[in-house]
Amino acid sequence: MKVISGHIICAAIAFGLLGSAKGLDEGLIADTVDLPSFIREYGLDVSYLSAAEKANRLSNITSMVQLGNLPGALLAYFFSAWIGPLWTMREMCFLWIIGVIVVLTSDGKYGQLIAGRFISGMGIGQAGIVGPIYLAEVAPTSYRGLLVGMYASSEYIGILIGYFAGYGASLHLPNTSHEQWILPQSSQIMMAVVLLLFSLGCLESPRYLCEKQCQAQAARALGRLRQLPEDSPSILEELNLIQDELITKQTDNKQWISLEPWKLLFGKRANLSKLAFLISAQILSQWSGTNAITTYAPKFFELLDVTGQSEKLLKTAIFGAVKFASALFCAIIFIDRLGRKRCLISGITLQLLSLLYVAIYLTVSSSLGTKIHSADMHKADIAAIASLYVTGVGYAFGWNSIQYLINAEILPTSIRALGTSILMLIHGAIRFSLVKAVPSMMLEDALQPKGTFWFFFRGRFAGFDMGSSFATGNRAEGLERDQ
Repeated sequence: MKVISGHIICAAIAFGLLGSAKGLDEGLIADTVDLPSFIREYGLDVSYLSAAEKANRLSNITSMVQLGNLPGALLAYFFSAWIGPLWTMREMCFLWIIGVIVVLTSDGKYGQLIAGRFISGMGIGQAGIVGPIYLAEVAPTSYRGLLVGMYASSEYIGILIGYFAGYGASLHLPNTSHEQWILPQSSQIMMAVVLLLFSLGCLESPRYLCEKQCQAQAARALGRLRQLPEDSPSILEELNLIQDELITKQTDNKQWISLEPWKLLFGKRANLSKLAFLISAQILSQWSGTNAITTYAPKFFELLDVTGQSEKLLKTAIFGAVKFASALFCAIIFIDRLGRKRCLISGITLQLLSLLYVAIYLTVSSSLGTKIHSADMHKADIAAIASLYVTGVGYAFGWNSIQYLINAEILPTSIRALGTSILMLIHGAIRFSLVKAVPSMMLEDALQPKGTFWFFFRGRFAGFDMGSSFATGNRAEGLERDQ
């Protein structure tokens, strides 16, 4: 087997790590809203606000990036077809940097903070379209699952960095200084710059070049990606396959505004069925509460009798490490060896059992009123914390990797960019609604913490039922790719 080219390695880093943008924001904001300096600067604990108003202010800050993801998903579709996925990736990094700078310079201005996070979201929201599509189009077939899986895993790299950055700031920077939250947040700029630098070693997608009728450039790019002469039989065969897929499509310079992809997606029953399945996967992957747990991890650990700011953030950082290790193992070892079906069902089962335990724990502990500090209760606390960790492991093995991989594998190339953009638009909408709702759901006059976890459990139970049906019934082509 040939050695992987340097261009593929650069693609694996620049595009494979794009998922870290979303994870880094989640990890940072989870710790940031728990830091005393940020709480004081943006009035998250002021006495003149009611509990509901405080919850609303908190949820506005945490969810604004998800709201920005919605227009970001649309921008990615149009830009990737207009200027290509490579330059779209660079554009999204610049937009992400601009948003972070607006946040860092907000200096207590709540409106500017919200605006900056929305702009960041417009950049971050493009990653879910550009990353998997580019990797699927440039990767050799034998490495496609690994590279797209790297994208899914990279979200946890971002979460891990974000959690430990917040934990380190809480330990080494004073609570009275706004640098306590500014320095961790600035790590997003550093990550974006690293991605931009590695993008300089990437090549434009051969498929995009063929769409623009640049066959010579496409052959040259494909040859460099595969480390073969551009006129070799295997390169010419791969180019012919790409051109055959594009033969019915309009290929002039205005193709990005063509209605043809919309007709193919919504006009063909088979494509519409695939889209419906993928939408179901997005809904089921989100409403188990996994991303809400990630965003509000310190507050959830406090519910499980973890006291002290540093202790909460340490437990949160360990949570990020567990999620990252699980995602990495799944991407490298399990997803291509055990197959999509087994990984999906195993992950859903782990989430189901762990959410059930946490829901029962919170129900029992709330009924006791004042906590009983006994050996048995201490063991129950530890088991609840471990169960929260297991939710991350289950998601990493289940929907997290599958939802991105099957988007790239199921959708035909002629509608892949449009379909993925629609899916990421739905993904962002669901994610926004959940992150926005959780602080209000947790209030005493609403679902309360125990009811919130029962809600998550019911969402994952529905996911188990439908996920089992999809996997065992072979309703998704991407889940049939077992080895």
